[in-house]
Amino acid sequence: MKFKALFIGLCMLASSHSFATEKTKIRLGVLAFGTADWELSVIQNDPAIASADFQLDIQKLANPEAGKIALQSGSVDMIVSDWIWVSKLRATGSDFTFFPYSTTSGALVVADASPIRAIKDLKGKRLGIAGGELDKNWLLLQALAQKEQLDLNADVDKVFGAPPLLNEQIKQNRIDAVLNYWHFAARLEAQGYRQIIDGKGIVKALGINEDVPTLGYVFKQSWAASHKNAVNAFLKASQRAKDQICTSDAVWQKIIPLTQAEDTPTQNKMRQRYCEGQIKHWGEQEQQAAGRIYSMLRTLSNKQLTGDSESLQPGTFWSISQ
Repeated sequence: MKFKALFIGLCMLASSHSFATEKTKIRLGVLAFGTADWELSVIQNDPAIASADFQLDIQKLANPEAGKIALQSGSVDMIVSDWIWVSKLRATGSDFTFFPYSTTSGALVVADASPIRAIKDLKGKRLGIAGGELDKNWLLLQALAQKEQLDLNADVDKVFGAPPLLNEQIKQNRIDAVLNYWHFAARLEAQGYRQIIDGKGIVKALGINEDVPTLGYVFKQSWAASHKNAVNAFLKASQRAKDQICTSDAVWQKIIPLTQAEDTPTQNKMRQRYCEGQIKHWGEQEQQAAGRIYSMLRTLSNKQLTGDSESLQPGTFWSISQ
């Protein structure tokens, strides 16, 4: 009888220990060959993660829209997306929230010998635009041009297309300039093309000096609140991974195959632009600046991008301290 009681007690202790050390699984949807993949590679090879509160279940996505669908359907717990979309969903009753990932955004690029030196020089030119009519950089670039009495929407010949296709078109002189996502712009820069202005420069020229993230990890607030330790541990691990990519050449050498860049100048330029997007500070001032950008985009897009809400929704941003 005593042996039976001892046996049951040991089983209960083992079960309790197993429960205490059980990790929270984070189903993370990411684009294949996206920069989130760089960080995840570093995280998974970090010995410190062995004792972390989470384990990753990484699911590769075909495109950003597939990620949004997967998150909303519950197929994944977390994706990389933007806070405008999060606020728009919260206005309809969803409880998604956002934690900053990067401040890097797109850039306006021309051939080095191009006569285009400033935004005003785009008048009458063929401009390639990634992301469509509601692309945030395109909308904000139009707002900046308006300060110089230039109606970009009417005064340029717009060519919308997929980012790699637009890069090929400017190489073939079919367009005069391209407003492309940052990693495609970086590839052009590495080949001698010249940046006129990037997304951060556009925002600063519009009077917002704070560095506001363009992308971040998006997840349900209710899910994060019930797995707070694991979620916050992952977000901190992501920040450590960024630091390692940007400061350790040994770590960067392991990332290079994920960049799909075959030459050293392109690899170096992509690393430079990626590291320029590190979140240096994220607090009340930056969140208020995001609110001002939201108001601009709401007006510029005639509410199509933001939805009807007059202001950024409360709870849009997740804090590690919460």
